[in-house]
Amino acid sequence: MTTPPPRGTTMPKYIQLSELLIRDIDAGRILDGERLPPERDMAVSLGTSIGTLRKALAELDRKGLLDRIQGSGNYVRRPARPTGVYAMFRLELLSGGGLPTAEVLELESLRKPADLPAFGSSDTATRIRRRRYLNDIAIAVEEIWLDGSAGRLTPEMLGDSLYQTYLDGLGFWIARAEDRVSIGVLPDWTPPDFGTPGTPSGYIERFGWASAPTAIEFSRTWFDTDKSVYVQRLK
Repeated sequence: MTTPPPRGTTMPKYIQLSELLIRDIDAGRILDGERLPPERDMAVSLGTSIGTLRKALAELDRKGLLDRIQGSGNYVRRPARPTGVYAMFRLELLSGGGLPTAEVLELESLRKPADLPAFGSSDTATRIRRRRYLNDIAIAVEEIWLDGSAGRLTPEMLGDSLYQTYLDGLGFWIARAEDRVSIGVLPDWTPPDFGTPGTPSGYIERFGWASAPTAIEFSRTWFDTDKSVYVQRLK
């Protein structure tokens, strides 16, 4: 069973729990058809109340991830495709799963530098630099560029899920993405307590599309391969 979710996330506690469980189902830590522990035992292991746990389980039920059998218990139904807010977040702890959270380091609107690949229709973009966590473990730093045509982001709009922020604040959703995974080196703006600039790391470049044929977002992620792994599941 999973560990309790980290503190400090902007999502309601029951959504934290449901997203954590979804990630564990996707990672195979909770198996298709597996009977979940009794609710009281499960609440204790997750460090939450029965009421909050039941709301989280109701959210899983709403998404079609549970078979709730009266007098028998709750059984996991693995979905045909990922259903959580973090369905496109591919980094996991080495043991699998983990609830993603984020710490914003910088938010700035500026002209696109020459070293960025072509994306979007504007010559300006919003640049977001963040540190990423899984269950309170710092596993990556990332730099996201959102094309200026998408609208303007403010610090008050940002939550742990940037894609949910796009939907709630700017009215669009990242419908598909293309990842290119390789080896890179930590950038010069890496926080000192995360690592030393120039140190080798896992590296992901991502293009994200909404409804237009041109990508609206480009991001770069440098991740710690001693703590996390990139996972893409094919069904």
